Amino acid sequence: MKSIGTTPDTEGCLGYHSLLAHSALVLFDIDGTLVRRAGPHHREALVQGVRRVTGLETTTEGIPVQGMLDPAIIRVMMQRAGATASLIRDALPAVQSAAERYYLRVCPPLHDKHCPGVEPVLEELRNRGVLLALVTGNLTRIGWRKLSRAGLRQYFRYGAFGEMAKTRAGLARLAIRRARVHGWIERGTPISLIGDAPQDIEAARANRIRSISVQTGITPVEELAALRPDIFLRDLRALRLRMLA
Repeated sequence: MKSIGTTPDTEGCLGYHSLLAHSALVLFDIDGTLVRRAGPHHREALVQGVRRVTGLETTTEGIPVQGMLDPAIIRVMMQRAGATASLIRDALPAVQSAAERYYLRVCPPLHDKHCPGVEPVLEELRNRGVLLALVTGNLTRIGWRKLSRAGLRQYFRYGAFGEMAKTRAGLARLAIRRARVHGWIERGTPISLIGDAPQDIEAARANRIRSISVQTGITPVEELAALRPDIFLRDLRALRLRMLA
């Protein structure tokens, strides 16, 4: 099993008890779900990562990045810049590391970039015994830094990040497996995935868990509604504990 995104200061976060099973598991996307309008720094990090490792000039312009995993975005960027498949394959790990290092240096404070209702919802869910984890296309260190700078990192015990699987459904599968292996949830524990993109709905459906879609991202409401998520919310202020049971 691939390693899931934990570090010494994220494993066993404040408020979690390692020997207790949780009443529910909720998997959260980051961009457009927890934070939004976080600035160009993430995109710039991907561009800088490619430049510093390969010398190629790339851009994310014209790439429909919402819902994509960072490694997939990097591949498209490099393909459009003329990179061969072998160069992309060989350079990708170093590009990802360079992008993470750049983002760690430039990420600004994001405390004022929360989506509506985020912090009260996370506080209540954790206090009610719900296990919170991330399923995101962000590279690991980018995702954790983004949450740290938003003041939200302490709510999440662990995460599945963009470099850990080829699809968002694969990331959700890894996150669910980790919670079960560690005994944090039982076989029948309710599991939900909350996100703002079509890929979040599809990932939940592929894993046979509850899909909760929020309208705080950039996907048109009609497009999300057409996919018929199990629960469709304007924003997290409308989330209720009973929806997760």
